[in-house]
Amino acid sequence: MSKELKVMLISLITNIGLSLVKIIAGLLGTSSALIVDGIHSFSDLITDFIAIIGNYLAKKPADIKHPYGHGISEYITSFIIGLMVIVVGLSVVETMSTKSSQIPSLFVIVIVITTIIIKMLLSRYLIHQGKNLNNSIIFASGKESGADVVTSIIVLISTLLSQLSNYFAFFKYIDKITSIIVALFIIKVGFNIARDSASHIMGEQEDNVIYLEDLKSEMSHSLVIINQFVLLKYGPYSKLLAEIALDGDISLKEAHEVIDEIETKIKRFDDKILYINIHMCPIVDKDK
Repeated sequence: MSKELKVMLISLITNIGLSLVKIIAGLLGTSSALIVDGIHSFSDLITDFIAIIGNYLAKKPADIKHPYGHGISEYITSFIIGLMVIVVGLSVVETMSTKSSQIPSLFVIVIVITTIIIKMLLSRYLIHQGKNLNNSIIFASGKESGADVVTSIIVLISTLLSQLSNYFAFFKYIDKITSIIVALFIIKVGFNIARDSASHIMGEQEDNVIYLEDLKSEMSHSLVIINQFVLLKYGPYSKLLAEIALDGDISLKEAHEVIDEIETKIKRFDDKILYINIHMCPIVDKDK
């Protein structure tokens, strides 16, 4: 079992438990907000299923029709995740806007606090693993789990305030209002995921300045001037496009050896840079 699949299964199992606990507790404790929060956790569950499929597709080797592999499928999967989360959020808004107001039971507070702690741990774990494994799907799932923590905190506050409805009449509506707020939050998270994934699909380049400077340093050579280079993200791997200038008086064989040396240094620096395309041009005016 790959490391990515193991991480996704941990997230999947955790979200199954959290979503069931929240929905059941929300039904028993008459808390619409907790039910919506459970639906949010359930959306995490759906995205985990899609994430497993997307990770499988992204790891497929290159073929004749796809010479640079299938890494873009990871971003397509993330885009689908975003759209699904948006749809879930819109459905919840429609349902909650017509639902009557209720006062949640006190035991709902204990359930919410417990789920917040578990979700915080899961979010940090997924974000950390997403960065380590350079996997945008796992990272996106971690971000969404982090948003779930925020919505659970909102639910906790609203549940506490609703207990004061005997003293402040307005608070009897707070559970319903919170449900809609949480649903809007879900929509925002879905929009962000879809927007970022669409940017990757259109060919987003690496924007980590420190990483790029380190890469440029690795590409340095006594005979080479680096004019420009772009590192494009392809899911779990990258493609480097570079333009360098060489002394126009050296032989083609010497120029080829220099390019080979640079490519070797790049792959040693980061083995996730699977595809390297270097265009070379002569230095006409050596003084400049």
